[in-house]
Amino acid sequence: MLAWFTSFADWLVYGQWGFDPTERLGTALHFFVEDTSKIFALLMVMIYLIALVRASLRIERVRDYLAGRSRFVGYGLGSTFGAITPFCSCSSIPLFLGFTSAGIPIGTTMAFLLTSPLINEVAIVLLGSLLGWKFTIAYVVIGMTVGVLGGFFLDSIRAERLLQPFARKAFEQASAPVPAAAAAGTLTLAERHSFAVDELKDIFSRVWKWVFIGVGLGAALHGFVPQGWIEQHLGDGQWWTVPAAVVLGIPLYSNATGVIPVMESLITHGLPVGTTLAFCMSTVAASFPEFILLKQVMQWRLLAILFALLLVSFTLVGWIYNLATPWVV
Repeated sequence: MLAWFTSFADWLVYGQWGFDPTERLGTALHFFVEDTSKIFALLMVMIYLIALVRASLRIERVRDYLAGRSRFVGYGLGSTFGAITPFCSCSSIPLFLGFTSAGIPIGTTMAFLLTSPLINEVAIVLLGSLLGWKFTIAYVVIGMTVGVLGGFFLDSIRAERLLQPFARKAFEQASAPVPAAAAAGTLTLAERHSFAVDELKDIFSRVWKWVFIGVGLGAALHGFVPQGWIEQHLGDGQWWTVPAAVVLGIPLYSNATGVIPVMESLITHGLPVGTTLAFCMSTVAASFPEFILLKQVMQWRLLAILFALLLVSFTLVGWIYNLATPWVV
């Protein structure tokens, strides 16, 4: 099926628009058309299907299910839910607020918030097709591990104390079990479909421009950056290139889907896998827009702790990946 998008790009860029496949502009446009059409198609299908499953989900039921279970079960479930929901860092924040208001433990909620922008089902499919399944499996394991360990750490320091007053109050008040009479009724198929369509429109309206930006940057790197330029300027795997890449990624903003073409282009042009991964994870999960939104529900101290946690995690991941490249790529 993925070959269809290559054929479509061939037909449009080289056949209809008449660009030369041997020239940089033609190569860049082909990359942009192929990856954009592929990402949009997968994005729409996956968001709709996941929304169908989630149509009857009540957050209160999740809280009640977690009650009495070990904290690491909660972290694992929060991280897993973050991995299967197609949200970028900013669009996952409303769910974070919903979890907090429902009284779900802060560590579980944070595990979701940390994992959600790093992993989604579309990103997994694209990573597998572009960079191989060993890389993809390792990426998923590391992303979920960051979520679980981050949730454990933030639970250990009782991070709920550092929420803004309104969010902390909502968390403290949401401790009583939900009466059985308040359980959601069974939705009809038409209602599920309506919910899924609304969810698709809402999420797609938030994400589409970042897909264009991410793929556009990837296309520029793919078509116009001379071979070896990035390797020459960012270093050949020196230890300092990883934290430097993390810092460089902070001003940017993308989602896991949009950043994958950038990752592919950077690796193709010689940047070490770990350095590339650190840069892209920073772009996805430690962006300025995300922290601007999080400031509405977190005090500065908690924001600083979360920021430092992400930067240290991504730097360690980059160093480990650079050392383990022969086994994962």
